[in-house]
Amino acid sequence: MRRLRDLFAAATLALACLLTAPAPAQELSGLARFDPARSVVTDAGAGLSVEIGLSIPVPWRVYTLADPSRLVLDFREVDWTGARRETLLNADNATGLRFGPLRPGWSRLVVDLAGPLVVASAGMEVTPAGRADLTVRLDPASQAAFAAASGAPDDSGWDDLIADLPPPAPAKDGPLVVAVDPGHGGIDPGAERAGLTEADLMLALGRELAEAINRTDGMQAMLTRDDDVFVPLSQRMTLARAAGASVLISLHADALEEGRATGASIYTLDAGASGEASERMAERHDRGDLLGGLDLSGQDDTVATVLMDLARLETGPASDRLAMALVSGLQSRGAPLNSRPRRSAPLAVLNAADFPSVLVETGFLSSEADRERLSTAEGRAPLVEGLLLGIVRFAAGEEARAPLIRR
Repeated sequence: MRRLRDLFAAATLALACLLTAPAPAQELSGLARFDPARSVVTDAGAGLSVEIGLSIPVPWRVYTLADPSRLVLDFREVDWTGARRETLLNADNATGLRFGPLRPGWSRLVVDLAGPLVVASAGMEVTPAGRADLTVRLDPASQAAFAAASGAPDDSGWDDLIADLPPPAPAKDGPLVVAVDPGHGGIDPGAERAGLTEADLMLALGRELAEAINRTDGMQAMLTRDDDVFVPLSQRMTLARAAGASVLISLHADALEEGRATGASIYTLDAGASGEASERMAERHDRGDLLGGLDLSGQDDTVATVLMDLARLETGPASDRLAMALVSGLQSRGAPLNSRPRRSAPLAVLNAADFPSVLVETGFLSSEADRERLSTAEGRAPLVEGLLLGIVRFAAGEEARAPLIRR
């Protein structure tokens, strides 16, 4: 397996506030674009209202600082094109406003306050179109109450994120490429319940996960399908290999005729099936499409099978580590998990020997609760956040292991 690329600790910490919207069909962007038409800073009685419209949701935080009194909003990351102080600021309870980049990948908005105001409420809502509206309300307070409430939040994750650290060094051999594989599609809709199909839901989730990955430093996603089309299982691995994927994550949502199963689980290739998987791959694939970077043209099935089995000595345990990292990430982000979240099975889409791969059973369409979660971007957000956190944790762990591997 190719040595995993450098990932930045900031990427892990940024996930805590991540809300992901459906990915548009066009090229994905790492920036949230400021929308002047949906943004204004106005008086709210004796207090203040700050409304910021963004093209997509991003991680953010809000706090106040004293001496001088000011409101601070940090974002990852906002393109302020079109923002003008004279049109954005329309309030007597604020005396100034400025915005711009904070450090690579981060942006800041500062509102100078005319008096002591404390944050009464703050929240970001995602519209059905995938845009984000951030609203902050501030109420008047005594100088003592303002001083007590002010200061950068006591959050080591964000403190590390915003600290004056030098920008991370670029990856030595490019970004970590994650193959995101939305299951089924086209003539194969997968599970169907209550007017929903597994193929459609997994495509939506796949696009959202791909966009979240592409907005994370040092990572790049590729989709094995980006439309409602049928892609054979073997071709999904071929597409991942052609893109230089370091890992493959296949997304599914089953339905059961009986039982009340619910929640997500992560599958890896059953250990007892790996030898059989190598034989099937050797029989059915072109010799040039079995192991990335190694052309087995002219070799017989025995040689190809042995080489793939040797490759699985590394990628098999790596798949297990990826699966455990994903389970941990989903649990950290509050995504509902199955009572047995860690499983294995002889699944064809996991047959690749040259990169770790897992299948994520995101839930069950036979469960009304799972259907509701999987049918909206808001419901899928914990899955996106948890999977992204798991990927970052896995990559960091693999990078730490690299010096210990005998070369």
